[in-house]
Amino acid sequence: MRRFFLTVFVSLFFAGGFAQLQRFSFTTGKMGSPFTIIMYAADSGYASHTAAQCFVLVDSLVNILSDYIDSSELNRLCARAGKSSFHCSPVLFYLLQQSKYAYENSLGSFDITLGPVTRLWRNARKENRFPAPEIVQEKLALTGFSKIKIDTSTHSVYLSQTGMQLDLGGIGQGYIAQRVIDYLQTLHIENALVDVSGDIVCTGKPPGKNGWTVAVNLPESEHELLPKHLLISNTAVTTSGDVYQFMEHEGKRYSHIVDPATGYGITSQRNVTVMAKEGTLADWLTKACSILPIAKAKKLVRRLHAGLLIAEMKNGNLVFHMTKGFSKFWK
Repeated sequence: MRRFFLTVFVSLFFAGGFAQLQRFSFTTGKMGSPFTIIMYAADSGYASHTAAQCFVLVDSLVNILSDYIDSSELNRLCARAGKSSFHCSPVLFYLLQQSKYAYENSLGSFDITLGPVTRLWRNARKENRFPAPEIVQEKLALTGFSKIKIDTSTHSVYLSQTGMQLDLGGIGQGYIAQRVIDYLQTLHIENALVDVSGDIVCTGKPPGKNGWTVAVNLPESEHELLPKHLLISNTAVTTSGDVYQFMEHEGKRYSHIVDPATGYGITSQRNVTVMAKEGTLADWLTKACSILPIAKAKKLVRRLHAGLLIAEMKNGNLVFHMTKGFSKFWK
């Protein structure tokens, strides 16, 4: 899982007119990374109880969508690959449909069938051993979205090739962050932010403020931040880069974001930030826009009514590319 690429700065103090609301922050480890919920509420007991309920919700979703948990619903689906169809829960079926939508709209640059390849690279980074080209091609042969058969009448899915594995890591975190925000709103928490390892979704804004202030890392830098910050409310924002997850081989730095066309991690020095109406969309768009040429990435984001900022290093210089209108959030 990605670790933090976005940093949230929220003042601990606010205008006296909002003194009935207090800021509460809760962080725990989920999906291998810190999972943070910030909310404004009038009562500490209510805030703590609400956060605990949110984390229970997160655990229930992780047990459906994770490819790290052997007994997850996703892995039980994959165990049926090449054998029989699998009846999906509403959550998994929704994410698979959204993944199909993402695949079709991203010109194939976002593909959840890359599971065998992403697992190969996950182990390669852990063991610090660059895989042989023939192994990469062997795993790549197990991929292809056309091998997923989705039956909308029965909510069943059939994976047509034995050995297929699905990886929802590039869409699931944004979905989970959005589900938590949606749940908080049902409990009348109007000002809250959820940060799932850099997938951020917020509602409202800190009382007395114009929005939530979010900082973005420089490309390939863990601690240095871009000179401007984002000011957001009622939106989702996600940044993808390779600060924590990458592999170096023969002078090249390979990101954890794998290009479905090659089976190798991308080597461009980019940080891609997407702002969208909800977390699921923002999450997968960052992966697609990390792979697509910049012109096609901007076209895709505009068509889906989202915003895009790409910060990349070219010959030692920092270059920005952004869609029209993004600058109004860029302070």
